[in-house]
Formats: sequence, C-alpha cells, structure tokens
Amino acid sequence: MTEIVLSTIAGLVLFLFAIAKLSKSIQSIIGERAHGWIQKFTSTTISGVVVGVVVTAILDSSSAVIIITIVLVNSKTLNLRQAMAIVLGANIGTTISSQIIAMDIGKYSPILLLIGFVLLVVSKFKRVNNLGRVTLYFGVLFFGLFTMENSVEPLKDEPFFSDWMKTTETPMKGALIGAVVTLIIQSSSATVGMAIILAKKGLLSLAGGIAVMLGAELGTCSDTLIATIKGSRQALKTGIFHLTFNLLSIIVGLVVFYPFVELVKFVSGGAPIERALANAHVLFNIFGVLIFMGTIPFFERCLNRILPDHEDIDQ
Repeated sequence: MTEIVLSTIAGLVLFLFAIAKLSKSIQSIIGERAHGWIQKFTSTTISGVVVGVVVTAILDSSSAVIIITIVLVNSKTLNLRQAMAIVLGANIGTTISSQIIAMDIGKYSPILLLIGFVLLVVSKFKRVNNLGRVTLYFGVLFFGLFTMENSVEPLKDEPFFSDWMKTTETPMKGALIGAVVTLIIQSSSATVGMAIILAKKGLLSLAGGIAVMLGAELGTCSDTLIATIKGSRQALKTGIFHLTFNLLSIIVGLVVFYPFVELVKFVSGGAPIERALANAHVLFNIFGVLIFMGTIPFFERCLNRILPDHEDIDQ
C-alpha cells in the first residue's frame, strides 16, 4: 500500500508541476499577444466566450486565463461584461485537457520527453529552446498521468478503496470530494484527470466520476478569488461571477444529475468509460455557458448594485 501511495503522489506531483510550467512557458512564448487577443476580440459576448475558449485551450489552464483577465480588468483594459464572457469561455476551454487525458497517450510520453530534451539542450535558438521546453513539460504531464494510472491498478483488490469510491455515486458526496480535492491540489484538470484514470481502471463509475467532476468546478474558483485580493471592485466582481456561475451550474447539474448521466451515455454511445467521462466534462460546461450566457447583463447589474464602484459611492 505504501508503494501505491508514493507512486500516486509522484505521478500527481509530476502532473501538477507540468501544468504550472506549461502555462508559464506558453505565456512566455506568446508574451503580450495573449493580452492583445483578449483585448481585441472581446467586443461582444460571443466573441469574448470564443476568446476564453481558445486562449484557455492554448495555455491549458482556465485559472491562468481568468487571472490574466482579472489583471486586465484591474488595469481597466477590459470592462466587467467582457471579463464575464471570457470566464464563461475559459470553462469550456479547460475541457480540452480532459479529452486529451482520455486518449491514453501516456505510454508515449518518453518520446515527448526525449524530443523536448534534445531541442532544449542541442539548439542555441531561443524559439527552439522554448518549443523544447513546452514539449518536455507535455512529456512530464503525460508521464505523470501514466505513473498514476499504473500505481492505482492494485487498488482493484482493496475492498476498503472500492467501498470508499462507491460513496462518490451519491451526487452530493461525490461533488464534495471533488471540491475538496481540487481545493487542496489547486487544479481542476488534475482532479478530473484522476477521475478519468480511476474510471478507466474500473475503480470509479461514470456517475461517480461525473459527481467528482462537478465538485472540481467549484474547487477551482479558489485561486481566482485569491487573485482579486487588493484588486479593483471590477476585478472582485469578476471573481465573484466566476464563483457564482460555477456554483449555479453545479446546483443545476445536481438537480438533473441522473438524466444528465443518461444523456452522456447516449451521446457517448459505446465509447469507453474514460471517454464518456471526458464527454460529460465537455457537455456540462457547454450547457452551463449556453444557459447563463444570456444572463450576463443581469449579473452585471446585480454585481454593480451589490458592489458599486468607489466613485459611485462618493457621488
């Protein structure tokens, strides 16, 4: 059991390390272009959502995109409505990683590690070095997943673990577990990734995986809320909107939980459970954005009324 725990922790640490480094490395390559894209293409709610999707898919981190958005709101480069649209898009963009995780490409991670290492060490060109660094971190990310996948295999024979995982099939308990795990490790992608791995190994049912995924959506709000500390009122409103949107989406998801599970099964057809869980992640976030996208003006009015800007208070 000690070996299982240590191997799982090692895989998780590699995964979290790779996510953090990937986001920073890609941001350093893109530089101010990401800021420019966000500013230029957010004139409407739909374009703002699209920007959120695309930039999050590129940076592989919804938290990074939302934090960048909060920085731009603080500098008054973006207004609240633009920021809210980007937040919605970021929730869809983050589902790309779950689709990649479900592809079972972890066993090929040494190839990425080798290519990245060679590009990083051999070339003297900065662009090639940056490309090598990104490739290397992708290799580390997938190797971390591969390590976790192999380490949890023996848990099939552990009755206590099977009994504990069955509790996730109760939607509220599963969502609570997902929220707490995400709050601790500060990565919804890692939480969903672990759920996909456990489901693939037969340790987690589709319903349990979806419940954990719902909770992960709430846990991921903590770091963006921290980013609003000492920020402007508009930045604080952006963080509160992110929390409110995720919370309301989760409530709706819990209310229609079992019909949603059946919908995921129908859409996924005969796909493996890990693919079905990744599909559930995509469907949940797309439905959430479609439901709440039209309510952005309403939320904007409510937030402005609850948290008026300082100049409004002075008047």
